[in-house]
Amino acid sequence: AGAAYLIYLGIRTLLTQEKVAAAETIEEKSLRRAFSQAVVVNVLNPKTAIFFFAFLPQFVDAERGAVATQILCFGAIVVMLGFTSGSVYSLLAGGIGNVLRGNRKFLRAQRYFAGSVYLGLGVTTALTGTNKK
Repeated sequence: AGAAYLIYLGIRTLLTQEKVAAAETIEEKSLRRAFSQAVVVNVLNPKTAIFFFAFLPQFVDAERGAVATQILCFGAIVVMLGFTSGSVYSLLAGGIGNVLRGNRKFLRAQRYFAGSVYLGLGVTTALTGTNKK
C-alpha cells in the first residue's frame, strides 16, 4: 500500500501544473517577533542544556581559575559562533529564496525532481518488498 501511494504521489506531482505563490499570501513577521520565538524555542529545548552540560566541561581546567567563569566564557563563545553562522545561513537562504521565488523554471525542475523521487522510492519499495524471516 505504501509503494502504491508513493507512486500515486509521484504521478500526481509530475502531472500537476505549478502555481506561483502570490507575494500577498506570505505573512511577514517582525524581526523582533521572529527573534523572540527563536530564543524561546532554543531556551526551552532540553537538548541545548544537555549539549552545554556535556560539551563545555571538557574544556574547563580548574587549575586555570574560576570554573564558573570559564564555563560562562566558553558558553558565550559557542553562542556567538552559533549566532554568527546562523545569521550567515539565514541571509544566504533569504537571498537565494528571493531569487528562486516565482522562477517558473526552478519550480518546474523542483516538481520534476520531487515527482521522480516519489516514483523512484515507490518503484523501489514495490520491487524489493519486505524481507520477513
